[in-house]
Amino acid sequence: MSNTQNSSARQAGSLGRLQWLAVALVVVTGVLHLYAGIVEGRAPVALAGVGYAGALVLFFRGYRRRLLYLIGVPYTAVQFPIWIVAKTEYGVVDYVDKAAQVALILVLVYLYLNTMSEPDRGTATAAD
Repeated sequence: MSNTQNSSARQAGSLGRLQWLAVALVVVTGVLHLYAGIVEGRAPVALAGVGYAGALVLFFRGYRRRLLYLIGVPYTAVQFPIWIVAKTEYGVVDYVDKAAQVALILVLVYLYLNTMSEPDRGTATAAD
């Protein structure tokens, strides 16, 4: 196993309960977006699901998690007005998704406010 894989495995193993809750909520809303996008034939809805998947990849790679929490709040929140305007019929899947998104926003805000800034992991330059 390479150092990068070891580091990623170590980071995933050190996640707190709220971080795992956020992961679960991202998986739920991401899968529901992919499902709805494919079933309804709406590419933007499916792309939202792909965005959640991308965020999970970055998260598990340990990439600037605090920034991911911050970006995740408006990314998720903006879907509410779009959903209200774009949908003509609402089903159980819609309400489950929106409930997961409300919970996700709350968890992300909490994580952002209660996570210390990560040190810059940039590489040293000749000027250093």
